[in-house]
Amino acid sequence: MRTSMGTKWLFCMTAMGAVASAAATADAQESGAPQSIALERFYAAPAGDRLFGVPSPYAAGHKVPHVALYIDYAHDPLILRRKDNLEYGASVVSNQLFLRANGSFALWNRLLINLDVPVALIQTGDDAPNKFNIRSPSGPDFGDIRLGLRFRILGEYDSRFQLGVNGYFWFPTGTGNYVTDGWFRGLPQVVVGGRVITERLPAFVYSAAVGPEIRSAIQYFDRIPLGSTFSIAGGVGVLLGKDKQIQVGPEFSVITSLRQVTDQNLNAELLFGGKYRFMTNWEAGLALGPGLSGGIGTPDVRMVASVAYTPPWAPKDTDGDGIYDREDACVQIKGIRHKDPKKHGCPSDRDGDTIIDVQDACPDVKGILHPDPRKNGCPPDADEDGILDPVDACVTVKGIPHKDPKKHGCPSDRDDDGIYDAVDACPDVKGVPNKDPKKHGCPPDRDEDGIPDAEDACPDVPGIRTGDPKTNGCPGDTDGDGILNDVDACPDVKGEPDLENPAQHGCPKRQNVVIREGEIVILQQVQFDTGKATIRPVSNPLLDEVAAVLKEHPEVLKVEVQGHTDPRGGKILNTKLSQARSESVRNALIKRGIEGERMTAMGYGFDRPIATNKTAEGMQKNRRVQFIVLERRLKDGTIKKYDNAPPVVVEETRTTGGRPAPRPGGPAKPPAGPAKPPPAPGKAPPAKAPPAKAPPPAKAPPPAKPPVKPPPPPVKKAGTKK
Repeated sequence: MRTSMGTKWLFCMTAMGAVASAAATADAQESGAPQSIALERFYAAPAGDRLFGVPSPYAAGHKVPHVALYIDYAHDPLILRRKDNLEYGASVVSNQLFLRANGSFALWNRLLINLDVPVALIQTGDDAPNKFNIRSPSGPDFGDIRLGLRFRILGEYDSRFQLGVNGYFWFPTGTGNYVTDGWFRGLPQVVVGGRVITERLPAFVYSAAVGPEIRSAIQYFDRIPLGSTFSIAGGVGVLLGKDKQIQVGPEFSVITSLRQVTDQNLNAELLFGGKYRFMTNWEAGLALGPGLSGGIGTPDVRMVASVAYTPPWAPKDTDGDGIYDREDACVQIKGIRHKDPKKHGCPSDRDGDTIIDVQDACPDVKGILHPDPRKNGCPPDADEDGILDPVDACVTVKGIPHKDPKKHGCPSDRDDDGIYDAVDACPDVKGVPNKDPKKHGCPPDRDEDGIPDAEDACPDVPGIRTGDPKTNGCPGDTDGDGILNDVDACPDVKGEPDLENPAQHGCPKRQNVVIREGEIVILQQVQFDTGKATIRPVSNPLLDEVAAVLKEHPEVLKVEVQGHTDPRGGKILNTKLSQARSESVRNALIKRGIEGERMTAMGYGFDRPIATNKTAEGMQKNRRVQFIVLERRLKDGTIKKYDNAPPVVVEETRTTGGRPAPRPGGPAKPPAGPAKPPPAPGKAPPAKAPPAKAPPPAKAPPPAKPPVKPPPPPVKKAGTKK
């Protein structure tokens, strides 16, 4: 039988190879050896299709990949028999197991490209008697690579009827006698199928494919005519499970020769299997079935297993209204279901103003088109106060709803101060006009503390609101010492009045200690034994006050206790002495309950004077202990660090009644008044003490002579002594 005209389009692709293979074919026939043959009769469906061996008509998705691995086992696909069906006792191919890598790629929901790469992993059998010159396979072989192409003509993924055309083309890449014909093959097919979902019956899918397979014509073995065939395959899969993730059902395939149909070239098989989607994009399958004929390549039993990555297909719904595009009359706009196909999926228009409800800001009231989506479909509102013009008593002025139709839509003025509430910053309290919109219409508030002058007991001083009319609007008293914060020099610490010294007004009354920004200032000096670091008992009250201040101000995190001397005695001695004295003071404060980690001790010797060392009075000032603040925690929680910089001293300059002091030993001019020079700032006036003996050989110079001799020896006073 010749090949039909309908199959010549693909068969012509094999014509060019006919001449090249003719010599090899003739040689094989003359020698009695059968030609190689592609024994496999299971054509794996492209990855992503619903059945195992039957292609589907659709191509789901755009740029969507599908990948599958198939394991195909056939038992006794080639047995040597006599014409009377009595076996010669040779199963030439008793076991043949293929591993297939199968991949598909969908484009435009219409085109599918497929590639199938087979490898025969296991091939076993028995050699036929020598007179037949047939040898069984001896091991693995690479099979013919298959390229597939499919085009969907009709139907969607979930349509009940779908139509497509499919084509397979095999390349002669096989390496064994039972995995390839040694030449190109082609199989064009027409494919129909569908997906059926009903309320009464279980949902199911079906598919069927028919077409001719174009193969080289040969007389195989005992002159069995093989070559082009006609194939038909079909199957049904019932969908089970809540999400239709399980599929079970039968499928069949029949392949018959287009030349001369015999028992040896008729192939028929049946498979029954199932697939299970165990993850969103993954499914596994297993099928088993018998051969129904004795044709070459038909096994007694065939088993197929698969695992595939195949993303599920979802119908397209552009506007997301739950109505698929193919049924949606308004694809780009969300709508509702409707019996009329022309309105199905389109929005409704309840008020009949020709503006659909999804775009109508007033879907139940007829309105007009407006570029603002918030007003589109609503009646006009000239003043945009939300009250439509037909019922607005003040069409051009924004207003508020009112029971009185004459006031409905007009601005209100609840406090009757002549300022509309819309611009009245204090709409419930009569006020006055103000250029500042935040104060316009509010009562006057001279001190701008937010309390109207009529209620403010202190209208010219910013204060706080209280329930007492006598203190409402007056500054607060944080520490509760009766001194208002605005004049309290220590607003966080209870203190006592001091009207003569505003810097101490409201601060605790202490004789000798004042806390400043970067220093705890002592108004007396810490007294030590001469030449020692032993603190005299007379300084105990002073250190008690220093400890009290540190306890009252926990925000002072770090203090450096500094010891200083004058230059007499040499640098090494003075540095050691000042260090020892600073440590003695630190230890004394620790005994008074101050944490040691808050204080460091540092002796500077005579490196940091605060006065000239050329006078006895200056050296007296330089012999001192200072408490310098290094770190303080601010109210916002941040830590401020202070520079521990040495003081700047202007040599030989002292303030005496507002005039420069005379040089030591020089003639002194009397002051212009009876007032005596005040003590140095921040220091207590030195106590009177008998003059110290001058170290030999120095003597005090006469007061009338110019200061050409050394200055007089220091006078003992109530200060630090070396």
